[in-house]
Amino acid sequence: MAAAQIYNMMMEYPGNVTVKIDGIAASAASVIAMAGTKVLVSPVSMLMIHNPMTAAMGDTSEMQKAIAMLDEVKESIINAYEIKTGMSRAKLSHLMDAETWMDAHTAIDMGFADEILTRPAEIPVENNIAGPMLFSRASVTNSLMDKLAAKCHIKKPEIPERSVDSLMERLDLIKQYI
Repeated sequence: MAAAQIYNMMMEYPGNVTVKIDGIAASAASVIAMAGTKVLVSPVSMLMIHNPMTAAMGDTSEMQKAIAMLDEVKESIINAYEIKTGMSRAKLSHLMDAETWMDAHTAIDMGFADEILTRPAEIPVENNIAGPMLFSRASVTNSLMDKLAAKCHIKKPEIPERSVDSLMERLDLIKQYI
């Protein structure tokens, strides 16, 4: 029932709602996702739909009430899937009966999602690494020392033009200026 309330609140929002499925949108989460004006799915995400479930106890009459309630819940869930996908109610019911798992492409092909999430074009990807070296010890040390000097509000010390291999040696040189 909470999923229905979330779905309704998203549907009532006057602006556009973008839903991003970046993991698994299964069960009630798949219903909530249907409220998106646009549903984006990660290339490594999954979407799953199935029949509603409940726990019930009691006599035959109580069990029949629970079955009737589940039938009505299923119809309301199909409403959300039908609005988003445009599929027939019978096809959606069969997919729910089968507990259907969809990867990103299948979710798009079936109308449960609109697009695959991609890296934003305006964010450049830099791969300036030469060879197998991922970092330079000297660069890391210098960067740490610059940050330490800035945090301590001291002028960056002039370090002799010799190679300083140890972070501790560099710290000792900084301490002379503190």
